[in-house]
Amino acid sequence: MSSWTEAIRARLLRQIEEELQAGIPNDERVTSIAIVVLGVLMVLYFLAHQRRSTGFFTATFGTLEALLLYGSILYWIITSALLLAGQKDLSRDLDSFGGLIFATVGIAWLLMVFPFDFAHFADLLPSSIRFLVRWISNDIARVLMVLGFIGHAVAAGYSLILRVFVRRAGAAHLQ
Repeated sequence: MSSWTEAIRARLLRQIEEELQAGIPNDERVTSIAIVVLGVLMVLYFLAHQRRSTGFFTATFGTLEALLLYGSILYWIITSALLLAGQKDLSRDLDSFGGLIFATVGIAWLLMVFPFDFAHFADLLPSSIRFLVRWISNDIARVLMVLGFIGHAVAAGYSLILRVFVRRAGAAHLQ
């Protein structure tokens, strides 16, 4: 085997061992708290853009696009909240058997339709902090979405493979 495949195999075995252990590591707890807080803030921010018709959402932002945008964010909030509630297996199952795939498809669709106008993204922020996001143009947003799509696609594949191996190892461990 090449050193690359051996490294992947070793990483997968380490990850399986970690997943079989009870409890949730502190770094995952902190990350989950951040995802829940930032996710809620993102949903509220996007809803404010919708309600105030700032121009951030274009005419092509319909029901399907809203479902995919908000659904992807809510998926992250729900899986993180489940993890914080001690439901590690349920959170991982939701990630592996649908959530990551849903978010990947959602990002791909939103990228194709691109129902956003990032010239208005900072409009709802106080003028003193608009500079934090004013630099995000439509082109930069598209690049970030492509990176998000790639990251989600890779994570979906890896997560699914990992979850199958964890379930097998857990079943073997119980016998």
